[in-house]
Amino acid sequence: MGKHEVRRRAVFLDRDGVLNRPVVREGRPCPPQSVDEFALYEGVADACTMLKNAGFLLIVVTNQPDVGRGTQSRAAVEAMHTKLRTALPLLDGVEICFHAGSEFGESCDCRKPKPGMLLRAAAAREIDLAQSYLVGDRGRDVDCAYAAGCRAVFIDHGYQESLRKKPHFTAASLSEAAQIILLDSAPQIDLPTAVGSG
Repeated sequence: MGKHEVRRRAVFLDRDGVLNRPVVREGRPCPPQSVDEFALYEGVADACTMLKNAGFLLIVVTNQPDVGRGTQSRAAVEAMHTKLRTALPLLDGVEICFHAGSEFGESCDCRKPKPGMLLRAAAAREIDLAQSYLVGDRGRDVDCAYAAGCRAVFIDHGYQESLRKKPHFTAASLSEAAQIILLDSAPQIDLPTAVGSG
């Protein structure tokens, strides 16, 4: 039946600004427009390997609203994800929200900060959200982590954007975020307390 009654833990990974370099315009990060612009940060593969070896599922959760808004093709996004999966074959899944967003008249339950992508992945893969993490570089990622009931690890790139909620942890890169997660998730060792000798 259940293996030691332990549900799986996951690290949910935002895509742009966490795994790959965003294109920054006017102080705000934007997704790459083509597979040629899609470049992983250095150290991402090693960080993912460390997390995978510690028993975490690795699931990308990414908003790609430009598809819903008609300024990006779904085929271009899928080509980038083919490149991503080739570079990071240990990923367990890629969840994508293509919806334009409520400000464009297309609301949904999956566009971060809403937790739909995480909730669906957790239900499908029996993930314990309370023992999981979301690594992101935007305020909506932090809000999404809180909404889903997991811990927020914020990668601070110094964007001109304020956070509504305080992340549980802040890091400069995915490599640093992975080290934080490994330390935070390590089992706490209870030293036996001496019972009265006599």
